Amino acid sequence: MGNREEALKLLAPLESAELQQGYLPRVSIAATYVRLGEKDKAFDWLEKAYQNHDQDCLYLKVNENFDPLRSDPRFQNLLRRIGLPP
Repeated sequence: MGNREEALKLLAPLESAELQQGYLPRVSIAATYVRLGEKDKAFDWLEKAYQNHDQDCLYLKVNENFDPLRSDPRFQNLLRRIGLPP
């Protein structure tokens, strides 16, 4: 909510948790990076979500958090790979 540095501090433990077992909210991390204007990092996390078969990927097409990515060919490619119609 307007505090970029605080958001980045909160993301750091989540990113390091990737090495641990358990649920990791990859799509939520990607959405946070979208809000921070870090599109490349958002796509990195979306790719991780896709590779890990995260169920949250099924809602990418309707999740308004990803509206800023919709015109990017990488997003359309991801939707296609997930099996969602364009």
